[in-house]
Order: sequence, then structure tokens, then C-alpha cells
Amino acid sequence: MIHKYDYGEQVRVIRTVRDDGTYPGKQRGERLVTRGSVGYVVDVGTFLQDQIIYRVHFLDEGMQVGCREEELIPVDAPWVESRFEFRQWVQAARDLAIKGQVLVRSGDQGQVLRVLRDLGDEVIYQVRFPGRTLQVREGALEDWSE
Repeated sequence: MIHKYDYGEQVRVIRTVRDDGTYPGKQRGERLVTRGSVGYVVDVGTFLQDQIIYRVHFLDEGMQVGCREEELIPVDAPWVESRFEFRQWVQAARDLAIKGQVLVRSGDQGQVLRVLRDLGDEVIYQVRFPGRTLQVREGALEDWSE
């Protein structure tokens, strides 16, 4: 397998990284590194022989964390901060409609499947609502807490 990033290369993590139960001294699900953080690749390895894993040293956090290739971008790549992230539960801030037909009601919950930052200055989310997946602007979503 050919890796995209090399030793010493500076990268940015695009998703908040949480402990999967393997980080010493942390609880499963505890946040390790916040999306947008910058670190340096210190090692490249594989997981299950089909996934490239980078050990990235995040100096500001004082941590070395394993990251999958799809979680990283070059530090000089355009970065647009987002309010929500992959797998986060959200709710519609208002009715969402296409051609006048309401597909999702205000308050309906959904889960973020993708964060699309490369469509200009605005962040768009692919959100899975019950029965359908929509691309939704950030302003049409709110945080959902149980």
C-alpha cells in the first residue's frame, strides 16, 4: 500500500478523534484531538493489512494519536471550520423542503454522514433523516441533545 503522507509532514485532522478504548489513561469516547488540529506524522503503519494508519504528534495537545488517511488533509489545504461533524446527531432548525414539498419537519433528528467543505465558503452536510438523506446548509441545522 502506498501512503499519502510521509514522516515529518505536517497534517490537519478533519474529524475530532476520540479514544476507541486503546489510549492509555483515557476513557472510551473521550476526546483526544479536536478537528482542525495540526500535527506531524511520526510513523506510518497498517491496520488489518488494508488500512493505512498514521501516528501523528499533535504538539499543542501533547499527544500522539493514530489517524486513518481519510481523517487527514495537508496542512496547507483549504480549511473551513464547521459547527457539526461526522456522526454527530443534529435536528432540523426549520422545515426542509424541495419544490415546496416538506421532506423534513423542524425538530426532526438526523445524523451527519459527511461534511462537505470543498463547495466554497459555506459548509454543507449530508444528513440522514428517517427515510431520506439530504444535503443541508449549516444554518438549517441545530445541535441535538437527548
